[in-house]
Amino acid sequence: MNYVSVSFTHKNTGIEVREKLSFSDPEKKREILRLIGANENIIESMVLSTCNRVEIFAYAINPSIATKHILNSISIITLVPYDALELRADVYENEGAIHHLFSVASSLDSLVVGETQIAGQLKEAFKFAYDNGDCGNNISSAVHFAFKCAAEVRASTQISKNPVSVSSVAVAKAKEIYGNIGGMTAIVIGAGEMSRIAAQHLINAEVNVIVLNRDLQKAKSLAESLGDLASFDSIEKLSEYVNRYRLIFSATGALSAIITDEILEPKDFHRYFFDIAVPRDIDISENEFIHVYAVDDLEEIVRTNLALREEQASVAYAIVGRSTTAFFKWLLSKSSTPAIKALRQKAKDIALNEIDKAIKKGYIRNCDKNEAKKLVHQVFKAFLHTPSVRLKEKNSEDVLSNLEYLFDIKIQKDENLEGDLK
Repeated sequence: MNYVSVSFTHKNTGIEVREKLSFSDPEKKREILRLIGANENIIESMVLSTCNRVEIFAYAINPSIATKHILNSISIITLVPYDALELRADVYENEGAIHHLFSVASSLDSLVVGETQIAGQLKEAFKFAYDNGDCGNNISSAVHFAFKCAAEVRASTQISKNPVSVSSVAVAKAKEIYGNIGGMTAIVIGAGEMSRIAAQHLINAEVNVIVLNRDLQKAKSLAESLGDLASFDSIEKLSEYVNRYRLIFSATGALSAIITDEILEPKDFHRYFFDIAVPRDIDISENEFIHVYAVDDLEEIVRTNLALREEQASVAYAIVGRSTTAFFKWLLSKSSTPAIKALRQKAKDIALNEIDKAIKKGYIRNCDKNEAKKLVHQVFKAFLHTPSVRLKEKNSEDVLSNLEYLFDIKIQKDENLEGDLK
């Protein structure tokens, strides 16, 4: 069995294609998982879809067949041509797939290294797939190790201290434009996590924030959590607000643009639109007074932050490498357990049988049977120590098959690698 990861991120895919690949909609995500799982070669699968990435993580019999089927499934649902997907996708197998998963969980592969949102997004992606019956113990094991790795990275480095997210980078860009944005008013559209982070950074800069959302209760809850500088209103008044204020931040879950040229009025002051949603919320024409910054446009600020975090990232990658090695060592240990059990049971059965024969022939007395059992137990325990260690260090289908043939044993194969992952 093999772990496979098919990855589309800000590194290999532009926002125009990424927004087509978005599986943030639950029904669309459920459909891609159903289509992927329809291939008997793929045992388990999980989809992680954020504003900067779409990751398909799978456990499969043949990684090459799995990759082709995953790309074809994505193409069927998104209508992005297969060849275009194949050209852009980063594909990882086994150690590479696990290393990539751990890097993603540790926020080392994020647009903004060290941002903390990804851990929660990965947890939600796993829970969705698990609850939907699309993944089981094999992906569960990998994800749990990924969380352990991410926790060690956070504890051992400063990479997530004063975290920077795409939302905070957008606010930083606004500060760069105006110098001091304190006292200004900003519109934040949406009441989700990205909007909350943007709003909080704006509040910290002493900006008045107006939250717009379809669900007024959610808008109210977010505004109340932000304090006295925040208020809220219905998104139905969107046109009124975007034509009145200079700073607009949008991060809704809409499947198509909500701010278009049709709702904009000509104004003689500069307006700055920060689109931090995927798919994009904003589809407007820029001119001397209208300026739009999408996720990909924020990379310049991100690169500056990356340079500051480079040293810490190297430490973090070392942790990811060790965690990847530890995971596969754990897998070997788990997969070798049935073989070790079978070997020891065979040795025990032979020993007990030979003791009974020795008693019948008078070689040992029946009253010494327990002592003889203890002795032979120690003998086969010592004899099997080295094979047991070697099996935990390295085994394969060929090794296990040879063991079955040489010792005339039947090894119970366990595809579901369960264990104490807490």
